[in-house]
Amino acid sequence: MLCYTEVTIIEKDFGNAYNYRYKGYRFFFFSNEGLPLEPPHIHVRKGECVAKYWLGLEVKLAGSWGMNAVELNELRRVTQEKRDEFERAWHEYFG
Repeated sequence: MLCYTEVTIIEKDFGNAYNYRYKGYRFFFFSNEGLPLEPPHIHVRKGECVAKYWLGLEVKLAGSWGMNAVELNELRRVTQEKRDEFERAWHEYFG
């Protein structure tokens, strides 16, 4: 199942601590990421398709459902490119 559309912009969203959109995919983290807090990561969703990437020097896929390898590779690349911004938002929110 492919999950494609178009680009939008960074925005804050209710229920989520952070939200960034790219080609119809929503990159976000929840305002409650567990206790103890999990290491920095970003969730990606488009429709019923989901993925989770660990943030670090090298971005790694934590898991996914409904996305193919082409999508996951593109999303990993985007996550790597935006990693500093995602991590900064994570640390600003969770302190």
